[in-house]
Amino acid sequence: MKFDPVEPGIYPELIYPAYKSTVKRGPQQPALRIEAPVPTSRNIVAGPHILLPHDTDLTAHGASEPLGEKIVVTGRVVDEDGKPVRNSLVEVWQANSAGRYWHSRDQHAAPLDPNFHGLGKMLTDDDGRYRFVTIKPGPYPWGNHDKAWRPAHIHFSLFGNVYAQRLVTQMYFPSDPLFDYDPIFQSVPDEAARQRLISRFSMEQTVGGEMLGYEFDIVLRGRNATPMGL
Repeated sequence: MKFDPVEPGIYPELIYPAYKSTVKRGPQQPALRIEAPVPTSRNIVAGPHILLPHDTDLTAHGASEPLGEKIVVTGRVVDEDGKPVRNSLVEVWQANSAGRYWHSRDQHAAPLDPNFHGLGKMLTDDDGRYRFVTIKPGPYPWGNHDKAWRPAHIHFSLFGNVYAQRLVTQMYFPSDPLFDYDPIFQSVPDEAARQRLISRFSMEQTVGGEMLGYEFDIVLRGRNATPMGL
């Protein structure tokens, strides 16, 4: 596997003043490149034993159906050469349909849903594909600035098959009016790279009258890489 330099414009700057907390937490010194060929090329192995029942169905964790629009999200995880990243761990977390996380630090005035915790995980198959069922998350205020609202999104954590492929990112939904006002989304400098963070509506993946389908392909590294999320 090649480890090419990062293409400019894909990844956000670690300090992006419009996203205020990065000013306090971002590194003040430039990053150092460390030559570590063994750690970056050693395989990361994940097994099915790490999966729990209903990990791929975030709507099946309660006593009844959660509130909101039920959807299915699927896509392929590939490397910079377009080859499938197989048997790789994908973790997701998100707010509920009212835009609230199941977390003690989220105290904004939106209801919790006792039947939706917003956590899931899965392994990619031999074609690099993942699939999970969930509820479409709602937007929420986050206090960064006046009228600061995050677009609806799902967080993704991917380990790839080697350490250099590690990625934490966010998936957005098409035609969200909040894109232009969100400094996290806008922190990705390149317009084409920002578009790779937006899922595609898919009638093919839509399941009858049960749930609409969305596709979100993820590229780990390279010129067409999926940007990280700040």
